[in-house]
Amino acid sequence: MRDQCTRSKTGGRTLSLQPRELQEVLDHARLQQSDEQWRAKYGKRAGIEGTIHQAVAVTGIRRARYLGLQKTHLEHVFSAVALNLIRLDAWWNGTAPASATWPASTSHSPRDCDSPRGRYSERESTWVFAATR
Repeated sequence: MRDQCTRSKTGGRTLSLQPRELQEVLDHARLQQSDEQWRAKYGKRAGIEGTIHQAVAVTGIRRARYLGLQKTHLEHVFSAVALNLIRLDAWWNGTAPASATWPASTSHSPRDCDSPRGRYSERESTWVFAATR
């Protein structure tokens, strides 16, 4: 039995118990997620969220550099052009965009997955992207 125990120096496993009301809400939400109608609706959202994430990560579109609607609009247009060029480059070079879901064969760890946009740094325990500002 002892060989199944964790050997972590910083801390062992923990068990988190939610209040009953919160657990019931979570169970209900998980039950809804098994519905095909919910999956189709969420599939659209996942694609849009991927686009928004790419815009925020690559161009920093969440915060405008300039004051005024015209300058901000122009910045957003340039950001959209930059994203389209990045996607065209990936398409021409045959690299697929990062998937919104984890492959079933992984242990749900970023270390197990390769990304055409970056690499996982063990030293920094985070993703390192080539196109960051």
